[in-house]
Amino acid sequence: MPLIDYTRSAFRVLTQRAAGPTLYELCDPLLLAPDTAGESHLQRFYRVALAHPALRLILRRAGLPHLRDSSWCNAVRQSILAARDEPHPDWQRIGRPVADLLDKLPQHSPRPAHVAPPTKAIPLPRIEHLIRECAAHLLTSYRTNDFIPAYAAFNLTGDPDMRGRELLTALDGLHARTYKHATLMFNLARAFILGNPDAAALISPSWTGVAEPMWSPVQIRHRSAYYDAFFAEALMDYLDSGLSPIQDQTPVHHAIRQMIHFCLETSRERVRAPESGRPFDVITALAPPPHSRLSQFFWQLKHDLGFGLYVPDCDTTACAFSAATKFNVTHPLLDQPLPDFYAEYQVAHENRRNPPTVTINDHLDLSGGVVTWIENLASDRPCGNDLDPTLNLDILEVSFLNYERWRIGQDPRRQRTLREIIRFQSRLVDTGTFADPRSHIYYLPELYCAYFGRCYEAFTSLPSATRAALDPDRDFERIRHHVLVYVRDELLARDTNVFDAALGLLALAKLNAEPAAFTPALACIEAAFGEGRRPLAFPPTPLTSAPFKAYEWNKMKTPTRILIGGPEVTSAFVLSALVHARKRMLR
Repeated sequence: MPLIDYTRSAFRVLTQRAAGPTLYELCDPLLLAPDTAGESHLQRFYRVALAHPALRLILRRAGLPHLRDSSWCNAVRQSILAARDEPHPDWQRIGRPVADLLDKLPQHSPRPAHVAPPTKAIPLPRIEHLIRECAAHLLTSYRTNDFIPAYAAFNLTGDPDMRGRELLTALDGLHARTYKHATLMFNLARAFILGNPDAAALISPSWTGVAEPMWSPVQIRHRSAYYDAFFAEALMDYLDSGLSPIQDQTPVHHAIRQMIHFCLETSRERVRAPESGRPFDVITALAPPPHSRLSQFFWQLKHDLGFGLYVPDCDTTACAFSAATKFNVTHPLLDQPLPDFYAEYQVAHENRRNPPTVTINDHLDLSGGVVTWIENLASDRPCGNDLDPTLNLDILEVSFLNYERWRIGQDPRRQRTLREIIRFQSRLVDTGTFADPRSHIYYLPELYCAYFGRCYEAFTSLPSATRAALDPDRDFERIRHHVLVYVRDELLARDTNVFDAALGLLALAKLNAEPAAFTPALACIEAAFGEGRRPLAFPPTPLTSAPFKAYEWNKMKTPTRILIGGPEVTSAFVLSALVHARKRMLR
């Protein structure tokens, strides 16, 4: 957003006449008054997150005309009191008035306009220059930080797929009361933001493309095994390109080795499979301090906002094993046959203790999919479990890479586990729901396409007889066709940003599309190069000396929309996409 537009929105926010009761008129007497009783977390959460002076300045005049209806306003007050005081609240009853408010404020996922396709091809030397620039950014960041960071940012406008029904589903499905508090209150605040367009424009300005730029004012730098596995694979692509000079190769190898060590050792956690009780070592996404590199302030804030417990997850485990396998690491951890473990978290297979509970994408047939979160050794269960299609692609990919090591061909149970995931993916694509953002818990459809390309590449590396045994109905070829059509004729035919373009290009290259289809993505990447170093729009991104800005890589939809990404993430995706596109062009 240009600074002049931001200033105008800020002026209107600060001077507008309240159109109804405000968030603070509603909540302050219930949650800030010194004589209030009740459960302390909800009051602490409100004070830390929603009554913060900066947010109060934006929302102090943002009233909702709907709450001029005294019965509706009183219903919301009673909901807050019940969440605060009742020992065993009825969350459907508590959430209903807030859910009704959200449904009065319709939202839509971004749908950029169609644009004319570019005609000018990007020459190969320019592509190679961009690859080197992205690699230099990643290596500089690693040398500066001793790791490659990612960032988290809160977007209080929330996710457009989280409407009233989804809020009630989440309140029922989340296990931890602190997480329910955070979800209820963030969504209440969200109604006041969405009901006031100028406040919404300040908190979440409009953008070009699908992936959201991370220009929110709060940026939390941290480290995760999931990110380390991703960055390690991007640097492996750089080595594989043959473009790294001799002086870069030793530091690149060192960075990859250290990041994989962080995944397999620092972030390793022993658990037991929920049905068989068999011990497995899995990977936790957010290791405790100091390994997560979160400051004490943000670690405490995480607890105050309801994220006190962080258990291992199936996706980080798959991606860490995948990166280590591709780098030919020898480690006993990799000898564990992960399909045996995943089978006990697979819907409608052997999973009886950990079904998906936060089923905000229950328009899908989830049978055959593997849920996200893993119960830890202390029997701490996740705040609530969900099922994401892209995560299941990562499980397939790591299983294809380790097909021989894990003797999948000799074990009918392991084969059945993979076939059920393939059938789940096939239904998703045959119905077209893979292209609907509502289908995805943590990702965008375009990232699903890029990760399917990664999975397809691993699948086609298997012998033909193995492929036929795993996929007798040739589902992979059918999915490939649908994904290519979506990327070429929908995603890249519209106005995109550099992150959209990198994901689309990565999908096209890994799915062996014709190089002529690369032109729109390459043109977008070329035009955006240097945007991270240009004078910044307001508010600023976390870093200013990067080839590209930070964009939404993945997200959480509860308790509010929390984006994960960073300038380094953009550089890594652009690097990998260009390396694979160049390889395809050279063929």
